[in-house]
Amino acid sequence: MEEAVRDGVAEQRERLMESLRIYGGHYAELSRRFAAWLGLHSTDATAVLEIAAAEERGTPLSPARLSERIPLSTGATTALLNRLEAAGHITRAREHSDRRIVTLRSGEHIQERADEFFGPLAHHLDAAMSHHPPQLLEQLEAFMADLNTTMDNYLAEQDSVAPHSPRTPGGQTP
Repeated sequence: MEEAVRDGVAEQRERLMESLRIYGGHYAELSRRFAAWLGLHSTDATAVLEIAAAEERGTPLSPARLSERIPLSTGATTALLNRLEAAGHITRAREHSDRRIVTLRSGEHIQERADEFFGPLAHHLDAAMSHHPPQLLEQLEAFMADLNTTMDNYLAEQDSVAPHSPRTPGGQTP
């Protein structure tokens, strides 16, 4: 009985993970199109979106936090921020009482451009979500939070162990 339940959970996990992979592909394509629409490299557009989203949440990013969010080296992040600042897409400010801390802010036009590009999608998503009861959507939010916590914890575990070397089917390192 327990194995049958596990098999059912495993099958459902596979279906859900496939749906999330498809969603991730759509999200990546939408990000690529936004970048092209702005005339930016996709990494630059991703950085602009991360900066604007963090600012909107009331938790603006520092360059170090940005480099974690869009996995880039410190040097690559600095070059990216220099490009974005020169183009007027972002600003760097020293707003914190500790003047060493740099805060990233989106340029004045970025939120307007993002709203113009993503606004129609937001309306479509709102319409799709309106067909579902609020309790279900709350459960989905909790479910996604659980998935994200699980993935964060797993990634932290992987960071704490020695890197795995690829193995051939016979267990030999190539």
